[in-house]
Amino acid sequence: MPVVRTVSKVVQQVLLAPACSCGPLSLSVRSISFSPRQVTSDASFHSVSFSETDHPRVLITGGLGQLGVGLAKLLRKRFGKNNVILSDIRKPPDHVFRSGPFIYSDILDYKNLREIVVNNRITWLVHYSALLSAVGEANVTLARNVNITGLHNILDISAEHGLRLFVPSTIGAFGPTSPRNPTPDLCIQRPRTIYGVSKVHAELMGEYYHHRNGLDFRCLRYPGIISADSQPGGGTTDYAVQIFHDAVKTGKFVCNLKPDTRLPMMFIDDCLRATLEVMEAPAEALSMRTYNINAMSFTPEELAREVQKQLPDLQVTYEIDPVRQAIADSWPMSFEDSNARKDWGWKHEYDLPELIQTMLNFIGSDSRIAHAN
Repeated sequence: MPVVRTVSKVVQQVLLAPACSCGPLSLSVRSISFSPRQVTSDASFHSVSFSETDHPRVLITGGLGQLGVGLAKLLRKRFGKNNVILSDIRKPPDHVFRSGPFIYSDILDYKNLREIVVNNRITWLVHYSALLSAVGEANVTLARNVNITGLHNILDISAEHGLRLFVPSTIGAFGPTSPRNPTPDLCIQRPRTIYGVSKVHAELMGEYYHHRNGLDFRCLRYPGIISADSQPGGGTTDYAVQIFHDAVKTGKFVCNLKPDTRLPMMFIDDCLRATLEVMEAPAEALSMRTYNINAMSFTPEELAREVQKQLPDLQVTYEIDPVRQAIADSWPMSFEDSNARKDWGWKHEYDLPELIQTMLNFIGSDSRIAHAN
């Protein structure tokens, strides 16, 4: 009983103490409640105070993929090495570990993720953790946990701490009933993969948190992304990366999509620049929270023909993967992205010829081109 009376007195003293400049008492009580993830509609969210000239503190989840590593390099160049933290559940290669801050983070571990945001004073969060289309179909349960449950953790933490949140979407967010050529920002979305369903869910949940709680949610629908410095990661559009590696290493490429399958594509430099640009865009310039971005559209046959102009001895055959083909047949053939170009000045720089030359040069095809010539 004496212990209970002592605790009671302490609580009374706290409740009767005069207010201070450290924030409303309700926020302190909520932070130690039994459900720290519950975000009330009238909650007051605050990010760390930064002047206009200060740089954001950025956390990138799923950071060891092609987009995470590339974006970290771009952001560190702009904001400083120590202001951008890569995170993942895998061990980073040495060159990535040495390039800047890296931290272990499992997006399914809410408490650990929250501690990372608080301890590192994060103000921007870029959420790249996800299972891609073909991999997700092979393990729907894992894809659901990572792509949906993990997203809920990200949304709650971002709302609670007033973060600017970027979550990428994809061509996979559309389905066979969507207009395909071109596909506008707003239309029917009925995807038939767990990856696509989870991305539609992310778009809608992000917009919901924005309208209900004021979360600064921003989203781009990426086309197929082509990068030279990473291996394909299980996506349906990965043939457009694999062809360059195979062309240089063996001179033979087996495509798992039909030769006339047209899909929207983008070189990774354009993708990363678009991500930075939309994150830096003034909030008042954004007429929507989710935008299409487009660069080029081509088929495997068109891509192979252009690569063969540089490497005439490349042999291309087709062994159709029915799962990936069905996915590709339900996706857009091209994106309509006039809203992104109008609202925040989006403009791509790489068309197909520039893409091919850049990819082959990066992978190291100079000797093979010389041999072919």
